Amino acid sequence: MVYTHASLCETMRLYPPVSTDTKEATEDDVLPDGIVVRKGTRVTYHPCAMGRIEELWGSDWAEFKPERWLERDGLSGKWNFVGKDSYTYPVFQASLRICLGKELAFLQMKRVVASVLRPFKVMPAIEGGVEPVFL
Repeated sequence: MVYTHASLCETMRLYPPVSTDTKEATEDDVLPDGIVVRKGTRVTYHPCAMGRIEELWGSDWAEFKPERWLERDGLSGKWNFVGKDSYTYPVFQASLRICLGKELAFLQMKRVVASVLRPFKVMPAIEGGVEPVFL
């Protein structure tokens, strides 16, 4: 399920469930980059565009690569999921406004994936050290 989780995150990086989100300041504030936001001002962010920023995701940002969410454990060689901070990946909001249903949403998505894949037999692409040759 680690690779499934990474695949879901990568899917939502490229195609977030909500493409834009707007917040309204309830009091004067200053954003981390120094921009002053006055009370009543609306600020919109765009998770869809943020998932395509080369500085955040690398020159291969347009590729579907679940591996960008994974790293290998040095001892066991198993994959471990490595999440991004919620400001880089705001699909489920960030900070105090993070979605309370985030973990339930992932659980439900994994359940759907499992039920769809159930009738299929998954085989490794490389068996016995032989890699298939595509012509």
